[in-house]
Amino acid sequence: MVATDDAAQLTTVDALPENESFLFTVLERDGSKEEVVLVNGGDCIAAWRNFCQHETDQRLDRGFGAAMRDGEIICPKHGSMFDACSGHCDNGEANGSTLISVDVTVEAGNIYLTDRTCEFLHEGGIEEDTDEDEGMPSSSSHLTF
Repeated sequence: MVATDDAAQLTTVDALPENESFLFTVLERDGSKEEVVLVNGGDCIAAWRNFCQHETDQRLDRGFGAAMRDGEIICPKHGSMFDACSGHCDNGEANGSTLISVDVTVEAGNIYLTDRTCEFLHEGGIEEDTDEDEGMPSSSSHLTF
């Protein structure tokens, strides 16, 4: 059992339905901020750095939930599908790659951030400068499921 006394509670299992996601921001050891997407893959609760392995500036969750189907996270630009539990992709542009994990623990129905390489900052994405393209992906493809 992992001690959750000093871990940040992210949400609850009940608040994260199967094939749904929860976006949050962490502070890295080097002082940089990183987005993390927490997912319920049906057979697991897992957290991943919020970017596609094929093109790291492409976010999986653009602020309104990661596209998911049948326990897989779908890249909104390329359509590559990552297993929500293992992070592995066996198709599309990201074939053969694996998402970068962030440690979380489920205890008594609560989900905690237990990764010692970062600390919880806030729910939602990194605060960015406001401009007319805010929230839009950096591609001509805007897949949403």
